[in-house]
Amino acid sequence: MLLFTRKNKLFFLKLLSLFSVVRGYNILIIVLAQYLTSIFILAPHIKLRNVLFDPNLFVIVLASAGVIAAGYIINNFYDKEKDLINRPQKTMLDRLVSQQTKLTGYFILNFLSVVLASYVSFRAVAFFSIYIFGIWFYSHKLKKFPIVGNTVASILAITPFFAVFIYYKNFDEVIFVHATFLFLMLIMREMVKDLGNLRGDMAQNYKTIPVVYGELISKRIISALIFTSGVPIYFLLTRYPIGYMYLYFYLCLMLLVIFLIGLWWAKGRSHYLSLHNILKLIIVAGTFSIVLIDVNMILDRVLW
Repeated sequence: MLLFTRKNKLFFLKLLSLFSVVRGYNILIIVLAQYLTSIFILAPHIKLRNVLFDPNLFVIVLASAGVIAAGYIINNFYDKEKDLINRPQKTMLDRLVSQQTKLTGYFILNFLSVVLASYVSFRAVAFFSIYIFGIWFYSHKLKKFPIVGNTVASILAITPFFAVFIYYKNFDEVIFVHATFLFLMLIMREMVKDLGNLRGDMAQNYKTIPVVYGELISKRIISALIFTSGVPIYFLLTRYPIGYMYLYFYLCLMLLVIFLIGLWWAKGRSHYLSLHNILKLIIVAGTFSIVLIDVNMILDRVLW
């Protein structure tokens, strides 16, 4: 009985480890964001049930989730030594699953994602194949270079939304403004992450902006990005009908002011982790606030 209990405990710990490696919580947020973006921004003219039960959209979202999960696995594989310095507790949990198992999962997830994409079209297969290669090349090479690594990481993070954007072929200007705001939040998050990971990056010879140019330059660049993010916020508040989502952007402005003050006060990993969490809150809250674009649309489209 005791042996059985221990086996169960080990099994659940390994499941928890696998969930940690693939960042399951992040994937769930991205899946939700893809559907909400499709419903309220990309295809507001299509009946709600037709969006929710669209098999092609479901396959695109599922394939995206598979590629992203595989991306986290390969990123974990290449960063194992650095993460042992920066995040020792998480790394010890992640190591409950062997490297061979992780790599096997990486190839299986990518293969299944491409197979799923073939259900939609050959273009979808090409899109996800390029996406898979881009994630691998970033994890293997590009992430070790300043500016390039941050930019590519942010582009890869926003790529799943381009998958549904291409599917619906909606080229409204407001979509690009929303995407610009999200991109700026993502690139700031990557740069703050580099500030928090400075010790591990230096030990593993990662040429990030803080390592090459110093913390002061990093803070100046992030500050410039904060002020730049005011441009898409201004346009979204003044030029486009975003319904009650204006409340979210006013909240963003307050959080970004707090973030800017905290950035120049920050001196250690714990401070940068708090700043990272502020940006993460902005990004996650943005996902749920999409429904505020047109609250009445929910009732109207349910009745269609």
